[in-house]
Amino acid sequence: MSTSANGSAAGNTRGALAASRTTEVNKLDRVVIRFAGDSGDGMQLTGDRFTSEAAAFGNDLSTMPNFPAEIRAPQGTIPGVSSFQVHFADYDILTPGDRPDVLVAMNPAALKANVRDVPHGGTIILNTDEFSKRNLVKVGYETDPLDDDSLSPFQVHRVAMSTLTQGALADTGLGKKDAERCKNMFALGLLSWMYHRPTEGTERFLREKFAKKPDIAEANILAFRAGWNYGETTESFATTFEVAPAKLNKGTYRQITGNTALAYGIVAAGQQSGLQILLGTYPITPASDVLHELSKHKNYGIITFQAEDEIAGIGAALGASYGGALGITSTSGPGVALKSETIGLGVMTELPLVIIDVQRGGPSTGLPTKTEQADLLQAMFGRNGESPVPIVAPLSPADCFDAAIEATRIALKYRTPVLLLSDGAIANGSEPWLVPNVEDLPDLRVEFASEPNSDNGSGEFWPYVRDPETLARAWAIPGTPGLQHRIGGLEKADGTGHISYDPDNHDKMVRLRQAKVDGIDVPDLEVDDPSGEARVLALGWGSSYGPIGAACRRVRKLGMPIAQAHLRHLNPLPHNLGEVLARYDRVVVPEMNLGQLALLLRAKYLVDVHSYTKVAGLPFKAEELQNVFADIIANLVPEGVK
Repeated sequence: MSTSANGSAAGNTRGALAASRTTEVNKLDRVVIRFAGDSGDGMQLTGDRFTSEAAAFGNDLSTMPNFPAEIRAPQGTIPGVSSFQVHFADYDILTPGDRPDVLVAMNPAALKANVRDVPHGGTIILNTDEFSKRNLVKVGYETDPLDDDSLSPFQVHRVAMSTLTQGALADTGLGKKDAERCKNMFALGLLSWMYHRPTEGTERFLREKFAKKPDIAEANILAFRAGWNYGETTESFATTFEVAPAKLNKGTYRQITGNTALAYGIVAAGQQSGLQILLGTYPITPASDVLHELSKHKNYGIITFQAEDEIAGIGAALGASYGGALGITSTSGPGVALKSETIGLGVMTELPLVIIDVQRGGPSTGLPTKTEQADLLQAMFGRNGESPVPIVAPLSPADCFDAAIEATRIALKYRTPVLLLSDGAIANGSEPWLVPNVEDLPDLRVEFASEPNSDNGSGEFWPYVRDPETLARAWAIPGTPGLQHRIGGLEKADGTGHISYDPDNHDKMVRLRQAKVDGIDVPDLEVDDPSGEARVLALGWGSSYGPIGAACRRVRKLGMPIAQAHLRHLNPLPHNLGEVLARYDRVVVPEMNLGQLALLLRAKYLVDVHSYTKVAGLPFKAEELQNVFADIIANLVPEGVK
């Protein structure tokens, strides 16, 4: 969904349905809504459609899908609960929200799994049809929460969604089971009415999605309209809410997920480099959507190869780079472990290769659908021998586009594998993305070797003759006349590339490969310190950017100065990082691991980093980081006191 913006989104209120004249309209600056139900209830589709309409309306937004880890957990159980949270606002927001202002719970399991996150006074909309004795017992409710006082702190709306949906579809000829499947669209219609969302886009989407089954399309549309009409006519909802469009920078926007942005970045990198792209990969959660999206873009010179395993996938990608294309592979942590030997081969052969690691909870199979940042040390050191690899980490879903281009730039310019560390929160989350102008994208074209380059007058091609500035070796396409050369995993003699077991040569080559990575040009670290008086620096990487930024905003509103900086390049680190760290009395590093970046910073800069860690499979909340930062600032020894 794309919108144009000029200060605020233009033309985005068309189609928004007006509320009843007797209904009070409450204007809000932000709202967090969580849709929750069984994994078969269509909560991801419901949340995605609400998000799309919020994007079309011009709100800033951020989302957090939360999938069950089980492929098919028993229906109505807590392990089978699927949820989708969307935070939308009339200003720039950084996170999908800490707690839902509105919880839509389609069954008792969804209520029990999520009610603890709803603040007192929050709204809960319940599908009462699912609150049977059997379903209550299944999730451990001893009494019916509809009848006891457990929900008294909340504003509860009881809606018989299944019954109302079946009634709305009674004349369509659909069976009871098929009709009940449309209840998620009833919920979407009701929430669309409550928040004055446009409706035409959803109806158009349903007709396109079910184009081959028009009866199903019309049934979903009828259910959607029934939900909207229920809100309009019932006396249960006395108030509707409006969240105005955000003031956005001028340009064209579209809602985008991290994995889609990665795929688009790869497509753009192929166009800017003029190289064929080959994605050699094996499906793995949560990285599979990169493959799914890239497979749609053959017209841009993209070849996607779904291999039989992780090793074959990266082998094909490295082979493509050897042949003069750009090899890409995508995976998650377990796949990086399997690919490690071939990554080392890429380091030895000094060929461009981009490895996308969409991190998830581990170890081993771990938590496939949950997020984590625990692959940093694996990315740094998870290969045998001295095997340095540059590391780039996007900070948000939209930033994945630029991160993919940056990883490609480094791979091509310096002839090296590059690891791109995304994670599940970024991959599946979405936000508005300002579509860039093609003219503003970097030129990634490369020059292949075209003639012999030996310095001994032999007329030979030496593959390890290096560019004096970048230390990148010459890249020759196999079959180019006169450029025959040997390549492989054994140590190379400097210049000639012949196999060498000479100790001095090995020492030299190891140091050259390290120097090449150390010399990569990365931007200096920028620090956000509005007052210039902060003594505490909050430093993060990856998807912690949003929660850290939101927490810093809150701390500053309390009158406490705090600085924020975020690392996008993790190897090499920005050249000014040491100087930045030395400016502050306290450096706090929140990470969704047990302190991996903190370990690296302590070792390299001898800084007493305060590490705050979390490995719950869920992102940080701004509220928890606010408390951490405020406590650290409050406990600082006053300046001048020893």
